[in-house]
Amino acid sequence: MQYQGERTFYAKYIKKVWPYWVGAVVLGALNVLMLFFYDRFWSFSAAFGYWGGWFFNNFGISIEDWTYFSFGRHPLVFTEGFFENRETLLVLSMIIGALISALAAGEFRVRRIKTYRHVITALVGGTFMGYGARIALGCNIGAYLSAVGSMSMQGWVFGLFTFLGAAAGSKILIKYFM
Repeated sequence: MQYQGERTFYAKYIKKVWPYWVGAVVLGALNVLMLFFYDRFWSFSAAFGYWGGWFFNNFGISIEDWTYFSFGRHPLVFTEGFFENRETLLVLSMIIGALISALAAGEFRVRRIKTYRHVITALVGGTFMGYGARIALGCNIGAYLSAVGSMSMQGWVFGLFTFLGAAAGSKILIKYFM
């Protein structure tokens, strides 16, 4: 038997969409906790570089002399396993959290692919976004939000060019693919 209070809690906090400011406060608090406990800001896109490194290593392709894997935390690809890497665990946690959230709100759907043109566009766009995140040494979380929060000029430059790129990409998408 379900009580009125339980239905209200579900409707208000799980089913209903939260305001943007609540998401911003929660993400900001999580970023501070990450800095406090792990002595570093959030980093998501580095995980994909590590995954590529592990993939190449497993197939016998030497990446030890690649510049990317020689600075920062990136040499960890040679010592850490897949499930020992913080960035990998963070990405997997985000995916699982999004799945749980969608399931709890009743919003999870498996949708049929409309056209293969959309698949190709998504793959090309995702590849460009991933490449851009790696040459910028971070995605919108690490290179923008964490950088702006720590008063780094790099974050503002990243934000400006992300905005300009999104505007140009939207115009191209509408003109040629819609």
